[in-house]
Amino acid sequence: MARTQAEQQVAELLRTAKKALGLSTTFLSRFDGTTQVLQVVESSVPLLFPEGSERPRSSTFCQAILDGRLPEVIPDVRKHRVAMALPAARFPRLRSYLSVPVRLSDGTIYGTLGAAGLTTDKNLSARDKALMEVLAAAAAAVLEPGVVEAARRSAIESRLRPVLDGRGPTVVMQPIVDLATGRRAGAEALSRFPVEWGRAPDSVFEEAHSVGLGDALELIALENAVSHLDVDGYVALNVSPRTLLSPECGELLARLPAGRILLEISEHEKVEDYEALAAALAAPRAAGMGLAIDDVGAGYASLRHIMRTAPDLIKLDRGIVAGVSDDPVRRTLVSSLVGFAHESGAGVVAEGIETPADAAACRALGVDLGQGWYYGRPGPPSGLAPIVTDPVRDRAGARRSADPIVQGRAQGRAVVDEASVETRRIAVVPLSAVGSQGT
Repeated sequence: MARTQAEQQVAELLRTAKKALGLSTTFLSRFDGTTQVLQVVESSVPLLFPEGSERPRSSTFCQAILDGRLPEVIPDVRKHRVAMALPAARFPRLRSYLSVPVRLSDGTIYGTLGAAGLTTDKNLSARDKALMEVLAAAAAAVLEPGVVEAARRSAIESRLRPVLDGRGPTVVMQPIVDLATGRRAGAEALSRFPVEWGRAPDSVFEEAHSVGLGDALELIALENAVSHLDVDGYVALNVSPRTLLSPECGELLARLPAGRILLEISEHEKVEDYEALAAALAAPRAAGMGLAIDDVGAGYASLRHIMRTAPDLIKLDRGIVAGVSDDPVRRTLVSSLVGFAHESGAGVVAEGIETPADAAACRALGVDLGQGWYYGRPGPPSGLAPIVTDPVRDRAGARRSADPIVQGRAQGRAVVDEASVETRRIAVVPLSAVGSQGT
């Protein structure tokens, strides 16, 4: 097995020790519970000291030294009864030995840095031990980042596995309201994880992606969310660009009633390949599925996402919405984003509305839809208020609750497919009409 970069650096330290000590073998051992593993070995007789070999810690010179049953510097193994009783004294017939612990910054013993010879060496001394201690400290500094990362990954995987195996997470829904009428237009499906984790959902998904479980977790969350399509109005589903590119996500989206769904893509995540993203979105959008860019205004990627994906909605981040009624800078920013969105043929949702003053300010600034605690906290789907149609408004052709999502498409707004550099018309699926299929 090829050595890691850290192991290559440790090998350099071992070569330094081997040259200075004049012994046939130097090594780094790692402790895995009750097992010692020769992780990195520099040896003149490699067949006798195979890298990666394992043995019980209790049978090793290193453990006897750590236990205080042998000294750290052993010029002549034959003079120590404890040493001669250990397997390595018979094969590979060790006759000189030196070992010091490799300690991490928290005091944990990672393993040992050692040297061994097949002949006695009366010159081994405390000075050699001091050299090995310096090299062991350097090895610990090289190894620790990997140890910390491995522990982080293990903790995340241990936390997520029960959720994945239990087909979690839990789904709650938060109403999305037409600011002009106060009526509910749709709802966003949100994932919730065990409270004792003390982690926001965004953080959980980010951690899952960092250990290779992000797509699996997102797909389960999406499956759970779409099991609640019996609610009326549109349902907004969150998906990251990387999961959207997976074949499994494409298969899932193809099974859904496109006109009921609004895909929300976060602007926090960098998109490496917009052409691939456009290709993944082509079929769902052609079928009438809506697209929103989430958290607009929270980072650098917002405008780029909007320009490259031509969304039906942009969702203003709560950070610029909360307090908009009292802050002229926030009002100017919201007004600018609303103008930009409307000029682009997209509707606007303001997230994080928590006060009547902020709701009124967003409405006055031309924001189409609102979401936040003022209109309802995330809760069970059964707690959503039904969507009530207004016959008078419908006859007047002013069904505004669905307009922010489909208006651009209804006007024949073209969407650029970056993969083919062609324009195409998106089929219109009036979400307000689909609402009657709900509860």
